[in-house]
Amino acid sequence: MNTYKIVVVTEEMINNALTMLEKVRVNRTVASKIDTLTGIIGEYVFAQYFYGDWKINNVGKNKGKVDFENIEIKTSSFPFNENLNLLVREDYAAKRKAPFYIQIILDVESSKAEQIKPNTKAYICGWATAQEVDAAMVKDMGSKLSTTGGYQCRCIPIKELHSMDDFKNNYNH
Repeated sequence: MNTYKIVVVTEEMINNALTMLEKVRVNRTVASKIDTLTGIIGEYVFAQYFYGDWKINNVGKNKGKVDFENIEIKTSSFPFNENLNLLVREDYAAKRKAPFYIQIILDVESSKAEQIKPNTKAYICGWATAQEVDAAMVKDMGSKLSTTGGYQCRCIPIKELHSMDDFKNNYNH
């Protein structure tokens, strides 16, 4: 099993993220009831890991742009296991290409979770380049809300991602 970086989600992060929901929500296919909240918290988790302060983020200021300078954070709420994937929706990958993609998994109790609780572990699984994402297999990911109506994603197994230990050496900003 790989070693992943872990950040614990705090009540303060969740409460702040809840105030940002309407500001950042986009009109797209929704995979779960907590999609938008998951994305916001993922950005907070990365800021906490990378900068040591979850409040150093661009949430609410970067709609339609990458999450951090040259970094796109992809976050899923799902019970953690090593068979999960970095997922980049094909429509997003065509619109904007971040040089780096980082996958975070919020380790919730169920794949059908409708909330993110304080003290949830966030696994920072690793990173891939835009070129690696473009070369990844395409898969219909379905939906957590129904058996039909899925969306096409570029998929890289998290166990094949580059280690976060190597990220800062590859990120030049």
